[in-house]
Amino acid sequence: MDKAELIEGKVDWRGKTAQKDKHGGSRASLLILGAFTFENMATMALAVNLVTYFTEVMHFNIADAANQLTNYMGTSYILTILMAFLADTYIGRFKTVLVATCIEALGLGLLALQAHYRHLKPPLCNIYDPNSKCIQLGGANAALLFVALYLVALGSGGVKSALPSHGADQFDDKDPEETKQKSSFFNWLLLAVCIGGAISLTFFVWIQDHKGWDWGFAVSTVAMFFGIVIFAVGLQQYRYHVINGSSALTEILQVYVAAIRNRKLRLPQDSNELYEINRDSEAANQAEFLSHSSAFRFLDKAAIQTSLTPDTPRPSPWKLCRVTQVENAKILLNMVPIFCCTIIMTLCLAQLQTFSIQQGVTMDTSITKHFKIPPASLPIIPVAFLVIIVPVYDRVFVPLARKFTGISTGITHLQRVGVGLILSCLSMAVAAIVEHKRKQVAKDHNMLDAIPLLQPPIPISVFWLSFQYFIFGIADMFTYVGLLEFFYSQVPNDLKSISSCFLWTSMALGYFLSTIIVKIVNSATKDITRSGGWLAGNKINRGHLNLFYWLLSMLSLLNFCIYLFVSTRYKYRQEGPEITSESRVHDLQNVEP
Repeated sequence: MDKAELIEGKVDWRGKTAQKDKHGGSRASLLILGAFTFENMATMALAVNLVTYFTEVMHFNIADAANQLTNYMGTSYILTILMAFLADTYIGRFKTVLVATCIEALGLGLLALQAHYRHLKPPLCNIYDPNSKCIQLGGANAALLFVALYLVALGSGGVKSALPSHGADQFDDKDPEETKQKSSFFNWLLLAVCIGGAISLTFFVWIQDHKGWDWGFAVSTVAMFFGIVIFAVGLQQYRYHVINGSSALTEILQVYVAAIRNRKLRLPQDSNELYEINRDSEAANQAEFLSHSSAFRFLDKAAIQTSLTPDTPRPSPWKLCRVTQVENAKILLNMVPIFCCTIIMTLCLAQLQTFSIQQGVTMDTSITKHFKIPPASLPIIPVAFLVIIVPVYDRVFVPLARKFTGISTGITHLQRVGVGLILSCLSMAVAAIVEHKRKQVAKDHNMLDAIPLLQPPIPISVFWLSFQYFIFGIADMFTYVGLLEFFYSQVPNDLKSISSCFLWTSMALGYFLSTIIVKIVNSATKDITRSGGWLAGNKINRGHLNLFYWLLSMLSLLNFCIYLFVSTRYKYRQEGPEITSESRVHDLQNVEP
């Protein structure tokens, strides 16, 4: 076999060096995309319809139901950190995805079980009727609900943390053609979300609303099973990242500890005097090298050598770190402002998954005389558009932009993120205008106190909500995919799974921030509104959701201005020479899967 056809740093399922013509590439990535499609098919409906399940079946009030959903979503995303740590350090990305999908299927199965048996949920009752005395879910049944729900969150966290990185592992960064294919992979990843989401938001939501929640959760479980099978089929075709049992996160932490311990030492005039392993040594065979940069000079103190000679053993890594180690810490620190600027966008997304659905419940959902669209299916509008626009973006816009910019991705990652951030601001402004119109129609028809589901809907089409969903869907394509690709391209090699966690953690904080903001807004407006707060109670027509949307739009605009400031000052990672062993021995116990 010609040596040029081997992939350095990647192995096959038996632990032998991966071969370019047999392993990985676009063919293997299709199975990964297929698995991700079924995973999103199984769970997307939960993200938009769980509020309805919490209110109408489990009898939570609207604000509490919204907070339960955002807490679930936030936990799902924050768990990606734990799962990515395990994937990069101990388990491997393939095994992490396989185990996570099984856990997710178990959680969905438990939800189906609870939804099927009446003694596991409260008695039937209309939560919107002020004269009804509905019993909220509690005790052992509540424990079952949250165990099942957070098993889904744990599994979803594992898939989100490891699957995108495992997909990117199928491409060789040193091959220009495969580098372009990897950029396309991240775009197709969004397309997989859209295709799975389109089926989930229509067929699965319809089943939940018309055939029962037990059937809805059951079909999600079946979809999850198909995702597991499709992913496992690629066992012999994948390229696997080699794991070494050490944590890159620990190495980053060592830099900060060493810098603090060496804070009284003086930095040398010549950066070449800072510690780095000899490139001719045996240890350099598996090492990555980055050249020294002048940013965050205080971290350089972690690499100050005191009395180190060739014959003396190296001090504790908590006292002395390599220059490359320090540079990796600088890279992560440099990304923190970008990371913080993306949190507000998920705060806006959370409202489209909660309060906008409740708006839809009060509106006319008729498409024809005999067919009504479930409010939870409204996100199908941007999803359907993205199914068309993502291939156009990848196959038309990117090649065209590439000719003018010379950038393989068409535009820079940060430019792509910025477009999405300003669109999310516009989406919230449109949401505020639409909500004002919805309430005005309710007022004109004397329906401010109308009880949803028991009385006729407000005579305004639910498709008015499609404008905010449509704009935010386009924002999704730019910001979330741009962030995923940005973080993956910037982090050290051993933190590739962790890279996707920057996006998911940003989303987690956005969901948790939503819970906090809702409570703060209700508390601050409790005594100045007749409804007891802008978002309080179950009477959404008496609330002030339009003012809340305007608040989010202004916060998004302020956030975008801050993003412009920090993104224009960001310096992309400069790849230094990287040396790896050409005869690395791959032991099965240290290799995926």
